[in-house]
Amino acid sequence: MKKLIPLLFLSFFVTSHSYASEGVTSVESHHSVKETADRFVDILSEKGLTLFARIDHKKNAENVDLELRDTEVLIFGNPKVGTPIMQCEQQAAIDLPQKVLIAKDANGKVWISYNNPEYLKQRHQVTGCDAVFSKVTNVLSALTRAAAK
Repeated sequence: MKKLIPLLFLSFFVTSHSYASEGVTSVESHHSVKETADRFVDILSEKGLTLFARIDHKKNAENVDLELRDTEVLIFGNPKVGTPIMQCEQQAAIDLPQKVLIAKDANGKVWISYNNPEYLKQRHQVTGCDAVFSKVTNVLSALTRAAAK
């Protein structure tokens, strides 16, 4: 029981800053949506990853006279990592390149969210690419935490 109490405390602390739900992992950012997205883009560049698109959904909504909280999606990747996944299971290409959603929630908190690679692996029944999925998991975790801190 003594070992369980610190573990429960630690799990509460961790879940207050990140969570996973139905295949989506989310990490709380300490910055605005724009600053978080800018930080994420800078880190992508430093790591040699390609930014394919940056979509500002709030701006797009404003262009048609609709309202939306700050919401951006970044689409990025590295063909050296994505291609082996598609070689294992070509239908995984529907979820590549990687995407992150950076959005402000109804409580004013900013979150960086992405599809959990293990969820994508299961969704597309990918076999034989465990090492690649492990690498993607580690990279996504490191990128989001660095942009959020």
